[in-house]
Amino acid sequence: MTEVAPVVAFLGPLGTFSHAAVNQYFGDDESVGRHSVATIDDVFLEVEAGKADYGVVPVENSTEGAVNTTLDCLMDTSLTIVGEVFLPIAHNLLVKDASQLGSLRRIVSHKQSLGQCRLWLRANHPGIELVEVSSNAEAARLASEDASTAAIAGDIAAALYGLQIHAANIHDRKSNTTRFLVLSRKHVTVPTGHDKTSILVYAENKPGALFRLLAPFDQYQVSLTRLETRPARDDMWSYVFFIDFEGHNDDTAVRQVFKQLADCAVKIKNLGSYPRATS
Repeated sequence: MTEVAPVVAFLGPLGTFSHAAVNQYFGDDESVGRHSVATIDDVFLEVEAGKADYGVVPVENSTEGAVNTTLDCLMDTSLTIVGEVFLPIAHNLLVKDASQLGSLRRIVSHKQSLGQCRLWLRANHPGIELVEVSSNAEAARLASEDASTAAIAGDIAAALYGLQIHAANIHDRKSNTTRFLVLSRKHVTVPTGHDKTSILVYAENKPGALFRLLAPFDQYQVSLTRLETRPARDDMWSYVFFIDFEGHNDDTAVRQVFKQLADCAVKIKNLGSYPRATS
């Protein structure tokens, strides 16, 4: 019986860093379907509806921090995290025709990308209008149609839209990296011995709540790798903690942590255990 190749949904259009993350995780296998969608919310919806087998979404950047849209979607989703990707982000200033730089009127890109290049932009193009668009690839598309528009995007977008790289590696921090999550409707992953687990915890709205949540990790020597906070949607001034830590759901120490957390949290949502990526 022939195995059907998977379809992967990601924030499009083609040429985004999400597209590059898909290529890094799934390789160059052309049988894997690349399904670009308009928003991060749509990635979740496509996988939940069975229109895609996997979804790839950005969750945090080493310069700009958490991607709040992804965190908010994780609160409501039924999907499981089955993998992660660390993608080095190299931003370039792309133009349609470098000989017409004198007519440059605006620079377009995704909000996060503009933020990651703010110092370079201030030093090199202080008088140019900066315009936020839905994605880096959309920025490249706009630049390909208008010589007075430059885009901040990656190599893959430059190649896809036939643009010239006027300035390479313009991001302010050279260690700029984005972490992406790989989502699926599957709920079981096999321990590899080099795993990570992600959970969402609704804490009690009481003094010392965070201390009580973190104490079990120290007690059982489970290493935290990330802690983010978002406002809870159903109660004013209550918060949800997104916690990543080393280990798999099936590990003895991790099971003990869950047992202790159950006594000091209002609700725990297990987002999944998955192999740790090399950053």
